[in-house]
Amino acid sequence: MSTWTSDDWRRRDFLTRSTLAGAAGLLGVTPAPVAAEPPPETTTLTLPHLATICFAPQYVAEQLLRGEGFADVRYAKVPLGDDFYKFLGSANVSVTMDLAASELVAMDEGHPLVILAGVHVGCYQLFGTNGVRTVRDLKGRTVAVPALRSGPHLILSIIAANIGLDPRKDITWVEHPGEESMALLAAGKVDAFLGFPPEPQELRAKKIGQLVLNTATDKPWSQYFCCVVAGNREFVRKYPVATKRALRAILKATDVCGREPARAAQLLVDKNYASRYDYAFQALQDVNYTKWREYNPEDTVRFQALRLHELGMIKTNPQKLLAQGTDWRFFNELKKELKG
Repeated sequence: MSTWTSDDWRRRDFLTRSTLAGAAGLLGVTPAPVAAEPPPETTTLTLPHLATICFAPQYVAEQLLRGEGFADVRYAKVPLGDDFYKFLGSANVSVTMDLAASELVAMDEGHPLVILAGVHVGCYQLFGTNGVRTVRDLKGRTVAVPALRSGPHLILSIIAANIGLDPRKDITWVEHPGEESMALLAAGKVDAFLGFPPEPQELRAKKIGQLVLNTATDKPWSQYFCCVVAGNREFVRKYPVATKRALRAILKATDVCGREPARAAQLLVDKNYASRYDYAFQALQDVNYTKWREYNPEDTVRFQALRLHELGMIKTNPQKLLAQGTDWRFFNELKKELKG
């Protein structure tokens, strides 16, 4: 038999409202524009649960998503690699953050995705041995990646091609998980490794290798989004109001990650998206979450699609990918609504 009293219910209701209000106050949420919109067409929203620090906005957004009218916010365990996109394309996930280049490859393979917005800059940092001081020094060298056509392989191929190297011929790629790759770099058994949070933070802490390139600060990479928000095509078509509301929450959470990295890092650890607070905090400081209002995600998609097409990593014409695989209407509306 329940022993709740009226005071208990009032207290619980107050705490719930305070949590929402706290998040709203931190993010500068103004309720009027949201209240003026119709409610989401569905109150269930599913995002992937991936232990990836730079995807912090989609985890920090959980309470804000509930404030947007999603009573049932789910974080689903998803497979990695190609199976991830099959999972997303089959409507098991509504929206997700991911690397723009990976989304382009997935769309080229026929997965029904649509890119909706840019989120942040600067996931990746390239570390090398003493003989690798510039990207050009990768010619004839061995580079460790988790897998061919993985995010690090795609991005470093684009970076190499941009300065005239042919990554298909000029670089020897070896496939190893991140921990193994860092150990091989420390032992001098590979020449370079492109790290993804928390790997760059761990490499620096352990003084392994030397920093060759930082996509958060080195041009032109610091002028392009690395990670974007994409949606399942059918979800976006069927639920446009829900799509906009979900994107609003993620973009507001992006601001939290930029302004309150300590708070965001603690949430990641508490929710088991990160194992170490110090690496999570440093990663959130390293990744640039402050440029989503300034940069044009279409520039990122076009640039990366062109490079991937030139390298034979995608077959679809880049202009076709832009036309069929992007939808900027929600992002453009939200940039106006969520000014500074």
